[in-house]
Amino acid sequence: MSLTLLQGSYIIAGLLFILALAGLSKHESAKAGNTYGIIGMGIALVITVLGAVIGIDAVNNASDRPGTGLPALGLILVAVLIGAAIGVWRAKKVEMTGMPELIAMLHSFVGLAAVLVGYNSYLSATGADDKVHLAEVFIGVFIGAVTFTGSIIAYLKLSARMKSAPLMLPAHNYVNLGAIVAFLGLTVWFVLAPSIWLLIVMTVIALALGLHLVASIGGGDMPVVVSMLNSYSGWAAAAAGFMLNNDLLIITGALVGSSGAYLSYIMCTAMNRSFISVIAGGFGSDGAITGETKDYGEHREITAEGAAELLEDAKSVIITPGYGMAVAQAQYPVAELTTKLRAKGVHVRFGIHPVAGRLPGHMNVLLAEAKVPYDIVLEMDEINDDFDKTDVVLVIGANDTVNPAALDDPSSPIAGMPVLKVWDARNVIVFKRSMNAGYAGVQNPLFFKDNAQMLFGDAKVRVEDIIQALSRS
Repeated sequence: MSLTLLQGSYIIAGLLFILALAGLSKHESAKAGNTYGIIGMGIALVITVLGAVIGIDAVNNASDRPGTGLPALGLILVAVLIGAAIGVWRAKKVEMTGMPELIAMLHSFVGLAAVLVGYNSYLSATGADDKVHLAEVFIGVFIGAVTFTGSIIAYLKLSARMKSAPLMLPAHNYVNLGAIVAFLGLTVWFVLAPSIWLLIVMTVIALALGLHLVASIGGGDMPVVVSMLNSYSGWAAAAAGFMLNNDLLIITGALVGSSGAYLSYIMCTAMNRSFISVIAGGFGSDGAITGETKDYGEHREITAEGAAELLEDAKSVIITPGYGMAVAQAQYPVAELTTKLRAKGVHVRFGIHPVAGRLPGHMNVLLAEAKVPYDIVLEMDEINDDFDKTDVVLVIGANDTVNPAALDDPSSPIAGMPVLKVWDARNVIVFKRSMNAGYAGVQNPLFFKDNAQMLFGDAKVRVEDIIQALSRS
């Protein structure tokens, strides 16, 4: 294999990764985007392994360095097969409700890889006087360690193995700031007088910082945390690329890091939150009502048959899903209900809040999985002005994203967060298991409004009951 082939393959793989990101920006092209990414990663893996075995180094423009040979190729293939088997097993087993925590765990692997690469790069380096390389190692290990423990805490919170309430240590912002200052000071010290002990001390600080950063973020901010950790994992990969002198890894990491950072910005804008405030604190609880508890009166209940009657007479319907729909796995009956209503001439659309669920795009993926047409799935900004012209809104498992307290109550923990104005519709039917607060732990006055009725029970079962009632009519 020639040096030109290796470099050309890296360029092709990089272009495919860019096309993948472009494709994932729209529903219609998301499948093609995934295909581009898979092909690009396949090329990257094959060409990198062959380059290492044969002895081709695209970065150093050298084709005469010693290769690792066939024995090492066998070991590499064994590692690849083991990793692929685990990946396929987890991908087949995981439910859509488990995707957020699975992604968080995958981010932790990237962080751990960056840490291991950093230590290996330092211990095997022949030129300890290369100040730039020493800085790359130190910064790369720091980013990787923060990503590693931060992702593990995110996994524990998202999987309910750890309380989602934020950990508020005294002067916690100064704790974070102190860790950053210590890192900067240790970086200078390490570059001037490299020592494995400095690297170990910094690693411990970074591991603690990653743990504290995410532990201090509440449940309501977890979608932003997932996208933020995605960005961290990208920068960790880019740092590993610098340490390994691998251009493609640098490009790939930079693409993931920058796109994750931009997604975090979009999510924070959707929540009317600054990125710094999310990192520094956050809001959230385990479902207990936070803030001032107010008496909004009595809620009203409705049966599945009553909901079917309202839908039968409606001309326009908007469905606003949330994490509860994912938990109940109700996307398939919701898609069937949509088909039935559209067949009856009802104008049905979906309103998706940017932070619905616990993962960016969570609801979009669920609906796409159930074959809901892309053109009726609209973002919050596209549909928020249409609720006052809507006959019936079905709120299926959503809570915080349809909470009017965000707009009406300055003292609410979610004050200022843009929400779907479902209460402007003629009728609102809220699917919930109980009257408990949502993931952010905030009481929702929507449930007590005159035009809102509660349909209690498992969302999947209740939607199926409505479908049966419509079939009988």
